Amino acid sequence: MGELVFIGLGLHDEFGLSLRGEAEGRKCDCLFAEFYTGVMPGLNLENLKKSIGKPIQVLSRREVEEQAEQVILPKAKAGKVGFLVPGDPMVATTHVDLRLRAHKAGIETRIIHSASVASAAAGATGLQSYKFGRTVTAPVSWQEDFPESAYMRIRNNLASGLHSLVLLEVDVENQRHITIPQALKQLLTVSKRRSENTVTPETLVVGIARLEAPNMIIRAGKVSELMQTDFGEPPHVLIFPGQLHFVEAEALQVFCGARKDLVNKKQ
Repeated sequence: MGELVFIGLGLHDEFGLSLRGEAEGRKCDCLFAEFYTGVMPGLNLENLKKSIGKPIQVLSRREVEEQAEQVILPKAKAGKVGFLVPGDPMVATTHVDLRLRAHKAGIETRIIHSASVASAAAGATGLQSYKFGRTVTAPVSWQEDFPESAYMRIRNNLASGLHSLVLLEVDVENQRHITIPQALKQLLTVSKRRSENTVTPETLVVGIARLEAPNMIIRAGKVSELMQTDFGEPPHVLIFPGQLHFVEAEALQVFCGARKDLVNKKQ
């Protein structure tokens, strides 16, 4: 019986691959990878190939989501296939779908976990991971039109005292992404249109660019301040803090540069 092993690569570069992941990759008969569900700014594919000691075939979104039965699963039926993916493998819904399709085809599957933006964003800011509500994904289309349904998720999280993690999409294949200032502008527009104070120019927000990279940027401040900040290249994420524990409040000041008067309002 064949096997499909999902191997997480972590957040920034090939050094995010765990020793377990590297060892599993070396045992595989075939290695695939995709880089459309997440951006790894420092990744050197040639170094990754050398580290594992095997060739790696990079797949497009279409090959993974529409042609898996022709491209991936036949090889996984015949032998051991490794599928290298950014972050932690099962955070992306498309990978869950692929695992289910493999299971239906009678193929064993396993997961080699790695760092995820969900846990790393909490750790980098000092916010408690169990106090995050529903995660929101901001597609590139939010540059022009921010859906109220997504805004409502942020509003509901904050109303419950929970933090909101907003992932800003990078469309790798079309080389487009949504920036922190663009997302904040759209959120302000929706909040104003609804005559609500969920997001105002004075609202506390945290912007993060390129988690784990040497040039990572983390800034906590007013929405109006972050709208004027150049965060550079993607990937970008936003966090709207909910009610803060005093340790979280101190962490936002020490690690993210938040002003004391801003975090005091959230305690």
